[in-house]
Amino acid sequence: MTMDFNQHVIDQFRAGRGRVGPPFEDARLLLLTTTGARSGARHTTPLGYLPDEQPGLRHVIASAGGSPRHPAWYHNLRKNPQVTIETGGFTYEARARVLEGAERDRIFARAVEADPGWARYEDASGRVLPVVALEPAGPPETAVTRRGDGLKMVHDAFRKELDIVRKEVAASGGVLGAQLRVNCLVVCQGLGHHHRMEDTNMFPRLGEEHPELADVMTRLHREHEEIARLLEALRLLLGGEHADRAAVSAEVDRLTAEVEAHLDYEEEHLVPILNAMP
Repeated sequence: MTMDFNQHVIDQFRAGRGRVGPPFEDARLLLLTTTGARSGARHTTPLGYLPDEQPGLRHVIASAGGSPRHPAWYHNLRKNPQVTIETGGFTYEARARVLEGAERDRIFARAVEADPGWARYEDASGRVLPVVALEPAGPPETAVTRRGDGLKMVHDAFRKELDIVRKEVAASGGVLGAQLRVNCLVVCQGLGHHHRMEDTNMFPRLGEEHPELADVMTRLHREHEEIARLLEALRLLLGGEHADRAAVSAEVDRLTAEVEAHLDYEEEHLVPILNAMP
């Protein structure tokens, strides 16, 4: 990508809190900021990434579009592995670790299974494409100041990820690959964690301060329980040795519909109240 196009994607990403237009509207993107190996200046690059089962861990591949040379950002993080990650709503510090040997080969094989384009990039480049793990090294920060807006931002991230996973499953072959299983499991983990945090922290406080929300809270708790059942059913399907694509696709479609309706209802009733809180 040219510098001008990179900047266009960066501007779109920040303005849309992680959402961009064609050709990357259905891609998982992050912004990686590294420190120049020679200049010491900060440089930001939009990159596609691979989710990982370990919470918060992401992998990026130094493909440079099949160029025979490693991209500048890779040289930068080899010199200074302390990097900054933007996910759309959140910014956090991370530690970059270049994978070696069997670990690198395993993650790259997962990537190729999910998208053969990675193998074509490697063949065109004439080099072994480095795989880099980005491990969180600090708490996430956000520019959003109102609590309701923050909740909507988190919900929108789940909407986007569910949409990506749904399309990935629908487009896959008869048996799901390893990376696609990981993608499904990561969104399951994220939703489950988010709902547990709401049930133990946000909902009890709102229920005490706003007794008029009693019926709303009852419905939200009930929907959390139903979504938890759907998540467990999907996890069991994914845990099978030969997960059936059609069955997984049906469960993902069902889960997506339930989650989207739940998020819409929650936002309708809670966002105005949360935004009014100091």
